[in-house]
Amino acid sequence: MPKRIFPLLVGAALAFGAHAAFAQTKPPAGKVPAAQQNKPAATQKSEGLENAHAICIGCHGIPGYKTAFPEVYSVPMIAGQSPEYIVRALQAYRTGERNHPSMRGVAKSLSDQDMADLAAYYGGAGKEVK
Repeated sequence: MPKRIFPLLVGAALAFGAHAAFAQTKPPAGKVPAAQQNKPAATQKSEGLENAHAICIGCHGIPGYKTAFPEVYSVPMIAGQSPEYIVRALQAYRTGERNHPSMRGVAKSLSDQDMADLAAYYGGAGKEVK
C-alpha cells in the first residue's frame, strides 16, 4: 500500500468509525459490579455524548500528547477551556470552517445539546454534567 494512502485510511476510519466503535449497551444486572448498577447505558443518553467524551479524553486528556494524523502536532488540553469556546470550535469543525478529519467526524456526530454538555463538562474542568 503506498505510504500516502495509509494515513488517509486511518483518518477515515477515525472520522467515520469511532462513534460506532465506542457504542456499548448496558450488560444484564447480574453481570455488572454493584457500583455500576445505576449507571445508564450509553444508548439511554443523548446520542453520542458518552461516546464523544470517551473520544475527547483519548487525545485531549493526555498531557503532552502529539497526534500523527494528518500531521504531527501537540493536541491541546481542553479541560478548563471556556465552554463557549469549546462549542464554537466544535461547531466550526462540524461546518468545515476548521479542517481536521478526526475532529470533523466527531463534531458531525454531535447534536447541539451534546456540544453544550461536553463544553460544560470540560469547561468546568471535569465536573459532572447534570
